[in-house]
Amino acid sequence: MDVLQTIPYAAVVQLTDSHLFADLQSRLSGMDTNHSLQQVIKQVATEQPQIDLLLCTGDISQDGSIASYQRFAEMAGSLGAPMRWFAGNHDERLALQQVCADTQRLEPVYDIGAWRIVLLDSSVAQHVYGQLAPDQLELLEQALASAGDRHILVGLHHHPVPIDSVWMDKIGLQNAVDMLSIINRYPNVKAVICGHVHQEFDQQQHAVRWLAAPSTCMQFTPYSDDFALDDKAPGYRWLHLYDDGQLHTGISRVENINFDIDYSGEGY
Repeated sequence: MDVLQTIPYAAVVQLTDSHLFADLQSRLSGMDTNHSLQQVIKQVATEQPQIDLLLCTGDISQDGSIASYQRFAEMAGSLGAPMRWFAGNHDERLALQQVCADTQRLEPVYDIGAWRIVLLDSSVAQHVYGQLAPDQLELLEQALASAGDRHILVGLHHHPVPIDSVWMDKIGLQNAVDMLSIINRYPNVKAVICGHVHQEFDQQQHAVRWLAAPSTCMQFTPYSDDFALDDKAPGYRWLHLYDDGQLHTGISRVENINFDIDYSGEGY
């Protein structure tokens, strides 16, 4: 028997960068983002019998409308799992907060099994790049300091480490050094997960694993100097957080469905 089969774990699914619109006829680079999210959620439902947390890592909406957040809540809610959301650079914070009122979706600290998940808001109003405000850095410090023996997963929208894509790295987390200076003091931080990059990313640096996931809509071409769309399908990331601190993860992409994409665009 595989030893891991005997170790309890928490099952997490990451959905990211759905870019929904209030108007179902609207498209992003030619893509029907509502339809692509539907297909990803259908695949999650088929492939993931256990979901202890649905982690939604920003850019839920493209137009920042209340209607788009309400539809996302209904669609993702069909999976029947607890959810945690945070804002990306395309999200409207006030609309997001309004739709999440009277829920725990925006609560930044989530303890599950032997793990603590700490969720940060890296969005900056009217800007594409990310930055952690002083209150977010303080939240991170306090959440890590009070975690005890728990293993820790940190989440935010913007990527804190380079992904070797010139245009994307210019609009990542601008004060990543401040975040890293905190994380480096806590050896129980096992991984950092983000959205924003619309592609798979999985890299181990020292004791920390850095992760990102495919978008539920269009994908960006890895290692690109300039904006470029990839032909890979939408998808999601799954994670198993084992009680002994091990983390197993992978991605899954939608298969056998054609998605219309306009590859001639110069931005999104």
